[in-house]
Amino acid sequence: MKDVWIYIENGTFIKAKSFAKSGTKVGEIVFNTSMSGYQEIASDPSYAGQFIVFTMPEIGNVGCNDDDMESKTVYASGLIVRNYQKRYSNFRAQSSLDQFLNKYDAMGICDIDTRELTKIVRDNGSLMMIASTEISDKDELKRILDKTPRIEEVNYIEKVSTKKPYIHDTGAWIHSKMSYNQNITKSKKIVAIDFGIKRNILNELSEVGFEVEVIPHDFDAKELIKRYKDGEIKAVFLSNGPGDPLVLKKEAKGIRELIEAKVPMFAICLGHQLLSIAHGYPTYKLKFGQHGGNHPVQNQNSKIVEITAQNHNYNVPDSICEIAEITHINLFDNTIEGLKYKDSPIFSVQHHPEASPGPHDSRYIFKQFADSL
Repeated sequence: MKDVWIYIENGTFIKAKSFAKSGTKVGEIVFNTSMSGYQEIASDPSYAGQFIVFTMPEIGNVGCNDDDMESKTVYASGLIVRNYQKRYSNFRAQSSLDQFLNKYDAMGICDIDTRELTKIVRDNGSLMMIASTEISDKDELKRILDKTPRIEEVNYIEKVSTKKPYIHDTGAWIHSKMSYNQNITKSKKIVAIDFGIKRNILNELSEVGFEVEVIPHDFDAKELIKRYKDGEIKAVFLSNGPGDPLVLKKEAKGIRELIEAKVPMFAICLGHQLLSIAHGYPTYKLKFGQHGGNHPVQNQNSKIVEITAQNHNYNVPDSICEIAEITHINLFDNTIEGLKYKDSPIFSVQHHPEASPGPHDSRYIFKQFADSL
């Protein structure tokens, strides 16, 4: 293992060890409280431009495999863990985590106090950091970090979104067969706009009977409206994705056109935030975001508490209740987790009902959406 030097914008300077890709990378530091699923987390496009600190101390135990990928690559700057376990043990594993990160050009950092890093983020809020196996000088690291654009100044969607439309036809994972469901009866067609979509969101949409067409982020709203009015498609789905939603002005304008045309829509995470912006309610940045698989969310209709998977740094404002009914509330901080718009066939959630990783308490939302059309 090589030495790696970390400089955080609050002045913290740390020496640790690198167990994967060498080099120098800059990113926003966030912490994730999930107990499992490090590969799904690492391959989630919503982490583009971020270093992920795992509060789970032992990482690497089960290796990595092709079936658990949430996208085609790793867009995160790197993973930071307390103890890295190179020796993995799982019958599904095809490689170690260090081999996985090297393949996808992401850093792996270990032998570091992740509890302390988590406290730094909780106390100071979102922070930018730089990690390097090449530069050990604190002042030089600070100089590079200071001149690098912050995450809210970068449009990561252009990097993570698909370049060409495609059809997704794989359903949910079947544990008894150790494969994804291929035997699905499709009765409705939906277009999913890819802002950094996770594969298991597409799987769940397919599982409830949708023929899913995935299109790039720079969509033509007028074309989608025509396809909806012609009866070719039943609805539009707005996906999760990385970065600050306020950067996506063109996308928000297109969504506004869909809203005005009364096109049915369902959205998750970034898509949920873009709907708010398109309705005229700008989002705001949380102090340190919500990232993990153990967040309690209360369904405001049933009053049932669902344990959910979360991954976001931005949220919709409370004032949106002027035009939307709040359907879900986060019980950690009382932030809005779900909305049903009053005068539109539109609803959205901030959390991830597909989990991957995480609990499946909210999985019913996909069927709820399909049944509403």
